Amino acid sequence: MTPLSSFPIAWVRAQFPALAQSVNGNPAAFLDGPGGTQVPQQVIDAISHYLANDNANTQGAYATSRRTDAMMADARSAMADYLNCAPDEVVFGANMTSLTFMMSRSLGRDWGPGDEVVLTWLDHDANFSPWKALEERGVTIRVAEVKHTDCTLDMADLASKINANTRLVAVGYASNAVGTINDVAEVIRLAHAAGALTYIDAVHYTPHGAIDVRALDTDFLVCSTYKFFGPHMGVLYGKRDHLKRFTPYKVRPLTNDVPNRWEHGTLNHESIVGITACVDYLAELGRKVSPAAGGRRDALLSAYAAIEHYERGLMERFLSGCAKIPGCKVYGIADAARFAHRCPTVALRMEDGSGANRLGCSALDLSTKLGERGFFTWDGNYYAMNLTEQLGVEASGGFLRVGIVHYNTLDEVNRLLAALGEIATPSRSI
Repeated sequence: MTPLSSFPIAWVRAQFPALAQSVNGNPAAFLDGPGGTQVPQQVIDAISHYLANDNANTQGAYATSRRTDAMMADARSAMADYLNCAPDEVVFGANMTSLTFMMSRSLGRDWGPGDEVVLTWLDHDANFSPWKALEERGVTIRVAEVKHTDCTLDMADLASKINANTRLVAVGYASNAVGTINDVAEVIRLAHAAGALTYIDAVHYTPHGAIDVRALDTDFLVCSTYKFFGPHMGVLYGKRDHLKRFTPYKVRPLTNDVPNRWEHGTLNHESIVGITACVDYLAELGRKVSPAAGGRRDALLSAYAAIEHYERGLMERFLSGCAKIPGCKVYGIADAARFAHRCPTVALRMEDGSGANRLGCSALDLSTKLGERGFFTWDGNYYAMNLTEQLGVEASGGFLRVGIVHYNTLDEVNRLLAALGEIATPSRSI
């Protein structure tokens, strides 16, 4: 493992031009990664170069169109290395939500009364509502419970809801609200043992850990590249046999070949070229921390090993500091011995003794006051409404969410803790 002090944070931050901003004379601290990360300069350059030199539709008998075809192939290869799959198992789309609605319509077109889908209360609504809408066809929706004490899935309850009638189990790799990393390998095992398909929402996990769809043996996995340092695009992995077997809703001229039959209309080519650049950025980071790394996949694994270790250190410091702020309640796993089971995404509230927001310290109050000091955080439910409703905080404004990624620094974490302490308890430092 790369020691925390050895992580090349200066080089990393130099790649991201947005990080040089300031607010009211304070350096900006981008702690809003769960809502979308910043992008390195090479992503910006790739998009700009494409628009200036290669902007064209695909399958044309001329130079810029042929270069666009080659760019698309490169992007599929980049995501294939990122996910450890074949390029023809990579589907591009507008975003994760659109891809999931598309897949729920297509997979569920032959399901009806007697068929069941298992969801969880922990998920982002984009991996909930598209599947719940299948109730219109008579499909039964079952929802796995969440343990309120640590915001983890109740695996026994989930297992009890998977049966011979289950057609699909949809679950998040990690919670975008409270950071919980789910045991997706066990979820997939349970689903496959019952003959059910699996659909994994990996949007929130991708900035923090490497993904291996082959090792997981999932049927489908979806992510959003703007959550891992790329442009606003969604990417779906599907096993080749499934992409061939299931029938998409599509226009007649669109090819029946995979993966293209799942890509509706003209795609966002300038963003797709940025996908290759963001994967290559991560691979370059991997070679910085491990010069002996071989191909792109090996370099990506090296990058994520270093990222996990570095982010863990920042998260430990932040959570230990939160524990010293009177009334600061962290939702999710707070035991340092279990930090391997959570991302450095922290949901918190400043509460009084009754569990209500402390006066003047609602999530929106905190986010606004922090924003004035240059700390960019989110407040609310982040589209994980089921969870905020389950935990009884939806009506009172949800959580303040602090999302740490690998371009953040220990100094930013310490300054954030000091600011939270000042807001919550004036004249007190953390």
